[in-house]
Amino acid sequence: MNQITIKNDDIRLEVLDYGAIIQKILVKDKKGTPTNVVVGLEDPMAYLEDDVFLGACVGRYAGRISNQGFVLNNKTYSLYTEQGVHLHGGKEGFGKKYWKVLEEHHGPDPYVKLGYKSPHLEEGYPGNLNATVTYKLVGPALHIIHVAQTDEPTVVNLTNHSYFHLDTSDQLGHHRLRLNLSHRLEIQDNMIPTGQRLPVAHSDYDFMSEKNITQGCLDMPFIIRDLGREVARIYSTLSGILMKVTTNQPAMVVYTPPHFAAICFEAQNYPDAPNQPLFPSSILNPGETYYNHTVFEFGFVN
Repeated sequence: MNQITIKNDDIRLEVLDYGAIIQKILVKDKKGTPTNVVVGLEDPMAYLEDDVFLGACVGRYAGRISNQGFVLNNKTYSLYTEQGVHLHGGKEGFGKKYWKVLEEHHGPDPYVKLGYKSPHLEEGYPGNLNATVTYKLVGPALHIIHVAQTDEPTVVNLTNHSYFHLDTSDQLGHHRLRLNLSHRLEIQDNMIPTGQRLPVAHSDYDFMSEKNITQGCLDMPFIIRDLGREVARIYSTLSGILMKVTTNQPAMVVYTPPHFAAICFEAQNYPDAPNQPLFPSSILNPGETYYNHTVFEFGFVN
């Protein structure tokens, strides 16, 4: 297992080739103290036993798929499921694979680019898929760029699964969150979308105005209507560290796990899009390029 470090004056990023995992993101707090703003494991080998996708690249399909698979071009593809639901690419998705370091740049705007070739019918998905993820530092911003091509029609939905925590405490309640997201997907008890879109106003999912968050309060796919616009901002009242999120994706799953204090911003396509014809298409055809560009920009609040 290899670890790659890139840094500039604002951010130090540590990445593993296993799972293309983000192990650490170090930024300075309001006192100038370097602070790791993601939950990670000190020992890289410990990620072999991780089961919550800490910092990993999730694929071939991030989120959930119903019906134990999907139909594409009149052919049924069966997927690994637990309790009838396929999650984050299967039994061993992209977060459990060794990626190849393709490029590493340590000059201005440093970056590392990793690649993984997913063979035809791996985890049940059709097509040989060539996927890359690039982590690039531009000033105080981390750019995460997922790209993929296929040699036959398939479905693709990639995202990064970092758990953010913007200070050194073990609590989440002093983090203030705002989501510029007015609608969400209605979900069933098994977290599969019903197909309905609901307004968040006057609900527990209304973060259109800034408010505190608590551990385990969110596991929800939100709809993004203004692509490229800031969709989320969060800051810690303890460290003063602020993070803003922008993306070109049509949805973002916001997740606060029940067992530790953190929050995920999973920019992606709609969950279960392969089985929901009215959702944005997740189909990738030969000659096309899948492209997910999400930016996490850091700053301060007083």
